[in-house]
Amino acid sequence: MSSPLSPELLNQLGSCRSFPLGNVFMNRLYSAAILVMFVLHTGTAAAGSSDRQATGDIITGLLPLAAFGTAFFKGDIEGEKQWLRDTVINEVLNTSLTRAFNNTSLGERPNGGPYSFPSGHAMFVFAQAGFLQERYGWSYGAPALVLATAVSYIRVDIDKHHWRDVIVGGVLGYGVALLTVTPLNAIHLAPIIGPDWLGIRFERSF
Repeated sequence: MSSPLSPELLNQLGSCRSFPLGNVFMNRLYSAAILVMFVLHTGTAAAGSSDRQATGDIITGLLPLAAFGTAFFKGDIEGEKQWLRDTVINEVLNTSLTRAFNNTSLGERPNGGPYSFPSGHAMFVFAQAGFLQERYGWSYGAPALVLATAVSYIRVDIDKHHWRDVIVGGVLGYGVALLTVTPLNAIHLAPIIGPDWLGIRFERSF
């Protein structure tokens, strides 16, 4: 049976470089390790907590599963990379800021504990919600943002944080997503200026 592909197309396919499977595997391995770490951490925290705190901790553990799982099941390799970058940068920034402010008046929690400002829970869940919103749109982002807001409310309600902690944490977490995540089907418009004319260049990634 003759091939349905033209000789020209076969030549082009033959000249393509092989897909970097090793890089994809390592990226997924790192992502899986981070997911396991968060799930174990939130599961342990929820086990010895009140009902409200446990609910917040469970949502905090489920959001990264939803965010990375969406990219994984969509086969969105670039999205997986962006999720990993978003999550790691968020955690590094949060750790740095909470340590920097811990010895100030902002560092004391309402219950007297340390590391109050900014809220790590709020930063984390809004970074995850921001990923879903920026990468896949409102149909994914809106429910995640509602859950992130619920987690932030719970943290204040159980005296783990002040409102300032969760507000700043949420803004920073979402801000990290804005800086590290691009839409799956991004549209770019750019002006083009010629010697005697003006124009607009339209680009869309698929």
